[in-house]
Amino acid sequence: MYTVGYSVSLCALILALALLLGFSKLHCMRNYIHMNLFASFILKGVSVLVIDALLKTHYSDKIDGYNVHIWLSDEAAAGCRAATVFMQYGIVANYCWLLVEGIYLHNLLVVAVFSERSYFTLYLCIGWGAPMLFLIPWVVVKFLYENIQCWSTNNNMGFWWILRFPVFLAILINFFIFIRIIQILVSKLRAHQMRYTDYKFRLAKSTLTLIPLLGIHEVVFAFITDEHAQGTLRYVKLFFDLFLSSFQGMLVAILYCFVNKEVTQRDLPCSP
Repeated sequence: MYTVGYSVSLCALILALALLLGFSKLHCMRNYIHMNLFASFILKGVSVLVIDALLKTHYSDKIDGYNVHIWLSDEAAAGCRAATVFMQYGIVANYCWLLVEGIYLHNLLVVAVFSERSYFTLYLCIGWGAPMLFLIPWVVVKFLYENIQCWSTNNNMGFWWILRFPVFLAILINFFIFIRIIQILVSKLRAHQMRYTDYKFRLAKSTLTLIPLLGIHEVVFAFITDEHAQGTLRYVKLFFDLFLSSFQGMLVAILYCFVNKEVTQRDLPCSP
């Protein structure tokens, strides 16, 4: 089922990315941020499908059950481990770019004179650069101390937290941004400084929907790995990991592209 979810999400994300890239009227800072968020989900989805294809190929054609561990510990596993690295990078980048979405929206609502261009380099550093600060140490410790299988096992919780910490931190920061944005929106609507049809309000609805939806999963299972989950908890975690996570990309594409009035009514210019 998760392969279906990731495949559907990939199709939706690629189409959404093509739409935003293909129409010059849609080229603005907000949509540039959306496109980078789409790209991070595409990276994650492609990596998951590559890992799945590699494992299926080798499990079914080249090895029997007795030799599974042997194959997964030799050079033939290099491609699988590389795909795992890209997948983990994509996951951390997902939440870093969602954090950028929250920061951008907050600045848009709060800062009186907001120079978008001057912030874009910072956004790129947060979205694509920050994950590397955690991914590189994780790759090093996995290679030196836990160089087994596809690097998908989490026997050492310390190694696991190297990648979970930035995700958890991004979710925590976005939670406070979430609360602050709601306060700002309520005050502006009450003071008639903003209308429900305002593009800022529409952007807020999309971002405020994604922050809890994408964050709940990581918060609930932040301290539970596959190796530690047992019984019913294991099945619940697998459901979230394999089913809900696989459709997150489609949800992002829908909220930021397919129901975006600037996309559905392409005669409208991209709002500043």
